[in-house]
Amino acid sequence: MEQTTIVSFYLFLLYISTCPQVLHSAITSDHHHRHRHQRHDRRSVKLFVFGDSYADTGNSGKSATGSWKPPYGITFPGKPAGRFSDGRVLTDYIASFLGIRSLVPYELRNTEEKSTLRNGMNFAYGGTGVFETLVSAPNMTTQIDFLQQLVEEKLYTKSDLDSSVALVSLGGNDYAAYFLKGNQSQDFSAVSTSIVNQLVVNIKRINDLGVRKLLVTAIEPMGCLPAATSIFSSYQNCSESMNAGSRFHNQILHQKVEDLKKQTTTRSTFVILDLYNAFLSAIQQQKHLQQAGNSTRSENPLMPCCVGVSSEYSCGSVDEKSGANKYTVCSNPERSFFWDMEHLSQNGWHAVYSAIKSSLRPLR
Repeated sequence: MEQTTIVSFYLFLLYISTCPQVLHSAITSDHHHRHRHQRHDRRSVKLFVFGDSYADTGNSGKSATGSWKPPYGITFPGKPAGRFSDGRVLTDYIASFLGIRSLVPYELRNTEEKSTLRNGMNFAYGGTGVFETLVSAPNMTTQIDFLQQLVEEKLYTKSDLDSSVALVSLGGNDYAAYFLKGNQSQDFSAVSTSIVNQLVVNIKRINDLGVRKLLVTAIEPMGCLPAATSIFSSYQNCSESMNAGSRFHNQILHQKVEDLKKQTTTRSTFVILDLYNAFLSAIQQQKHLQQAGNSTRSENPLMPCCVGVSSEYSCGSVDEKSGANKYTVCSNPERSFFWDMEHLSQNGWHAVYSAIKSSLRPLR
């Protein structure tokens, strides 16, 4: 993978991401008993989320990111709420699968009633990584520290963790930080190995705290993000060289997670959510629909719904003097795949969730 391509992409990508800116009734008494027991388990499950902007539901600072400003949140919940999308993100869809409500962000834990914390908590912060990035927010190690502290404070018990699920969605911002810091003494393969190794160390720590079921996202096809396709192909084609970097990361991740499985108890479950192929599948499906009908701005899956009016602006930008909006929003956000230059729309996350839903079965 060419380093110049990666550098150019991530310089642009980090700028975008830090700019102010998802029964049948019982026929025997035994079946009925087991069914009631299963429903009880579903109600008691908790979800703990560690991640970046793909999983953040409101932790990032209101003054630092555009996720708290219009037009973010226009689809759900109808106003900006800290999600890097027009609506629901991956965290919301995983929570829905588990039969629980969307999680309270860690930063808002003291403003909510204690009863709302029973479903778990979201520790994800936009722009963060496995290691320190150029965004001043808690990295994965610190996010896990937050959970450990809450356990020590008795907000969550060991029993709570034993019946809970962890979602881990990190990695992309670490590559951005590496190249932007100019520390390129190692080649890309060494950087990827280092990132994945630390990621797996952190996953093991979550497991050692008592969480038995862990979901880990593979990295998406980075060459398909609008920040890349806008530069290389005017939103028409993905960058294969950049996608090769994603595949390399994911290959190492699969190997290391398999090694981790061999080291842990049989009661632990590790599932890798294949965002790479889920993205590609959804993009290809929408391309077919585009080719079969009218070709509009919102139907091109590689084109973001919300963009700045020029290269110096991004989704959510406002003129400091006049207060005028310096962005445009597509007419049909519900048909878009990407929301802005880096993040998916609610429709995009729903499509990705539909593609990975079958891999969530081990959580039941």
